[in-house]
Amino acid sequence: MRAVFLNGLFRLFARLPLPVAHALGAVLGGLLFLFPNKRRRTAEINLELCFPEMTPRARRRLLRRNLIELGKSLVETGALWTRPKEKLLRWVRRISGEDTLRQALTRGRGLILAVPHLGTWEMIGMWGSINFPMTSLYRTPPMTQMGGLMRGARERFGARLVAADSAGIRALYRALERGEIVAILPDQVPSTRSAGVFAPFFGIPTSTMVLLSRLAAKTGAPVMFGYAERLARGRGYHLHFLPAAPEIALTDTVAAAAAVNAMVEQCARVLPEQYQWVYKRFRVRPPGAKSFY
Repeated sequence: MRAVFLNGLFRLFARLPLPVAHALGAVLGGLLFLFPNKRRRTAEINLELCFPEMTPRARRRLLRRNLIELGKSLVETGALWTRPKEKLLRWVRRISGEDTLRQALTRGRGLILAVPHLGTWEMIGMWGSINFPMTSLYRTPPMTQMGGLMRGARERFGARLVAADSAGIRALYRALERGEIVAILPDQVPSTRSAGVFAPFFGIPTSTMVLLSRLAAKTGAPVMFGYAERLARGRGYHLHFLPAAPEIALTDTVAAAAAVNAMVEQCARVLPEQYQWVYKRFRVRPPGAKSFY
C-alpha cells in the first residue's frame, strides 16, 4: 500500500514545473523541520557531530535549510525521472569542470566518477548517461515497485546499472577497459564490514568503501567527484566536477579511504545545506564504540 501511495505521488509530482516542484518541496521540508520525526533527529545528530564549532543556533538554521532542500529533492525526482533529455539539459544552467572531465576520458583508461549524496545526484547520472557511455552501481531499494521505476528511469538514456556484487564489480572493470565512465556513490555505508575500512570523515572514524580506491589503483583510471547544485527558485542546476586527490589510488586501503572521505567532506562543506544529513552515515561504529543513533 505504501509503495502504491508513493508511486501515485511520484506521478503527480512529475507533472509539476520545476519551480513549482521546488516550492512544494520547500513546504514539505519546512514541515519536516517543524514536527519531530526520525529524519530530523538523524540530521540533528549528524550536524552536531560534524560541525561542533557551530553554535546551536547556527546548526538549527542549517538544519532548517537542509530539510527544505531535502523536501525539494523528494518532489523534483518525478520530473528528473520522466522529462525528455532536451528538457533536462535545459535545466543545466552551468557546468564547472566539464573540460577537465572530457580531457580525463581521452587518456583511454575510462573515468571513475564519485557522486556523493550532495545536491541533486540524480541529475549527475542523467547528464552523464546522455553524454557518455556510463555504468553505475545500483543498490535495490526496500520497495520493489519503486526499485523498478528507479531503474527504468536511470537507464532510459543508455546508462547501465549493475548490482554491488562480484558480477557487477567485474562489469565496472570491463567498462573502464572500454574507456567509459563508472559512477559510484562514495559515501554509502558498505553493505558488509569486509567491504569497508574505518577512516576519518569530519574527524569521526567512519565505515568507508574500499571499492572506489581499488578500482583506481588496479586500472589507473582517473577519479573525479561530481555533484549538481540545486539553484534557488527552481532555476535549474549547476554541475560541478572536481579532480580527486591522487591519494585515492593508494594501495594502503585506510589512507585511500581517508582521501575519499576528505573529498566528500570538501564537497559537503561547500554546500552543506544540500548534503544528505538525514542518512545514518555513522551507523556502523568501531568495535566497542557507542552508537550515535
